[in-house]
Parts: sequence; structure tokens; C-alpha cells
Amino acid sequence: MSRQRVLISGASIAGPALAYWLNRYGYETTIIERAPELRTGGQNVDVRGAGREVSRRMGIEDDIRAATTGEVGTRFIGRNGVTKAEFPAGTSDSGGATAELEILRGDLARLLVARTAGDTDYRFGDRITGLADSPENGVTVSFEHAGDERFDLVIAADGIGSSTRRLVFGDEPTIRSLGLETSYATIPRTAADDDWWRWYNAPGGRSITLRPDAHGTIRAALSFVTDRHRERAGSERRSIDEQRVRLREKFGDAGWEAQRVLEGIDAADDLYFESIGQVHAPRWTSGRFALVGDAAYCASPVSGMGTSLSITGAYVLAGELAAHVHHRDAFRAYERIMRPYVDQAQKLPPGVPRVANPKSRAGVALFGAAVRVASTPIIGRLGDRFFTPPADSIDLPDYAHLE
Repeated sequence: MSRQRVLISGASIAGPALAYWLNRYGYETTIIERAPELRTGGQNVDVRGAGREVSRRMGIEDDIRAATTGEVGTRFIGRNGVTKAEFPAGTSDSGGATAELEILRGDLARLLVARTAGDTDYRFGDRITGLADSPENGVTVSFEHAGDERFDLVIAADGIGSSTRRLVFGDEPTIRSLGLETSYATIPRTAADDDWWRWYNAPGGRSITLRPDAHGTIRAALSFVTDRHRERAGSERRSIDEQRVRLREKFGDAGWEAQRVLEGIDAADDLYFESIGQVHAPRWTSGRFALVGDAAYCASPVSGMGTSLSITGAYVLAGELAAHVHHRDAFRAYERIMRPYVDQAQKLPPGVPRVANPKSRAGVALFGAAVRVASTPIIGRLGDRFFTPPADSIDLPDYAHLE
């Protein structure tokens, strides 16, 4: 009996994680990635709760720990550089604004690809342009650069703006804007930098964050509140140089480390910006096609759950495919198990992200006072709960008997 062939679009986190599990269950996996090579950039991601348990079952928890960023916690900084409040990193599977396992997105992707490279056919520099689903003959896939090919299943794991998803579902999934635009870049580390995640607010709904990494540099992010209805289309049309100009206009008078960050961004070769949003899809499967990770249920970076959802979703999807004779039944089980977990992860605390990016000076002062109170020993547990996402709220199946 020939092995089932599965094509996965996207070589970030969800795609290689799905390939890992499918390989263990005897599937033949291929990953297509439009980038010419593995994208190793990106900011900090958390591995929490169910995502951390899945990493244990994959045997990569210690590898993730060895590659952590070294971040020791979160500090909220005032305009004069003085710390207003601090929250040490979590010491459990799920707790804290800084998770116990904190790793750069690119480092985690590199780790997952290394674990699958011997069993998965990676094809970089190409993308899916057409899908013809036949109940009897599988899916005939057209590519931008390669010839047509047949697969038994096709899975989209290519992010919030998935072009593969659009081929099947069109505009059916809703990308819900959260009214925040964030720009990310790697900048030089200085002697004055430490291993805390430093968060600074400026009036006008602006924030600057600086985070340590494991490579001797600093990961900077500039965020500001936007018009929810206009931001996505505008950001998609902007070039990198246009974004640099935009950031100077927005943050030139922000104070604290703004000038240093702007100068670093001018020299950075990895500047990336996005309109923060969530993907709300009424269904994640159709015929022989399925969605996983951000392509299916992006919860946004402010949720702290994106990576855990991707790793957990990949584990459940692969396990249910191995547990069922027909992919249709597997897809139903995947949605039944994952939907409550996703719904909970996408329920952000009231007012987030705007409450953490106040517009007025009074709002900035009030937010600073609130985090100061939340960091005190008496109130500390409440503050920790506010920063801890619902990473454990799933009854994780065990598929070990299927390997």
C-alpha cells in the first residue's frame, strides 16, 4: 500500500511541525515555501501550555530551552528610563508575560526544519497557484515554477495572509483588525542593554519595546494605534523605505530610546511591519484541503498564543489523520478538538491592545500606575493572570499508539 502524499504550504512553525508528526505516522510529506530559503528572522515567540507539552512529545523541549533568548522578565519603563514595574519570567509551563521557554521565531523554525529535513521534501522559491480537488484522484496542484503534481491532501500553513487559503476559501475567513500596527527589526546591542523585555509608552497610542536575543543583538518593536478600517490596505502597499519614513514621523518625538531605535531601523536589513489582526474562519477544511496555524486561526502576537496554537494544531491535525481511515472524519475531529482552544485563545483581555497603548498623557500615566500596582506582592497574582494566556485549556489527545 503506497504512502499518502501530503503537500504543506509554508515552512515557518506550523508547517514543519505538521510534517514532523505526519512523518512519524508514515505519510510522505512535501513542504512548499515561496521564500528562496528558510526565513530565519523574526521576534520572540512563547512555547506555553499545550504547545510545550507537544514539544516534549516531539523530544525538542530541551533544544528549545538551549536556544532561549535569555529574557528574564518584563519591565515597564518611564520617559526618564526609570522602571515603573517589573514582572519576572514565568516558572511554569504557561505563566508570565515572558514565558519560561522564550525563543526567536527563526530559531524555532530552524530547529523544526532540522528535525524533518531527512524525511520531508523541502521546495523553496515556489508557491501554489492552482488546486483541483477530485474525490477519487486527490488534488492536482499547479505551481508557479514547477509542473503540476498530484497529492492526497493539501494543507495551508502559510500565515495570516495565506495565498493558498484564498485559492480554496476566497474571502470567507475574516481577518479582524485589532487597530495596531507594529514594526520589527534587529538592532545592535549596547552596554546599557540588559536581559529584560523593556516596554515604554508614549502619548498618541505609541509603544517601544526592546527584547534580548541569543545572538548578541536586540529585537526592537515600534507599535501605534491605527484606524482599524484603513490600516491593512495601507500597510500592504507601503515599501520598506516608505515605512522607515513613516516611523520617523510617528516616533521622532516619542522620547526614551526612540532615536536609537529609529537609527537602528535605518540600518536594519530585516525590518518587517504588519497590521495586527486575527483570523476568524467558519471552517478550516474543505474536501482534501485544510488550514493549520495562523492561516486557520491567527490569534495575533498580542495574544501570546500564536506559536502554541500552531504547534498544538499541527499535532492534533496529524494525529487525527492517522487515527481515521477517511480524511473527512479526521478533519471533523480536528475542528471539534481545536475549536474551543482557539476560541479561548482569541478572547483577549478587555481593551487589548489599546489599553496597553494609551493615547493621552493621562492615559499613559494611568496605565503606568496600573502596572505598578499589578506588580506589587499583594496584587502580583492578579497581574500575572492578566499577562498569562489560556495556554492549557485543551484536553490534549495521546496518539502514541498510532506511530
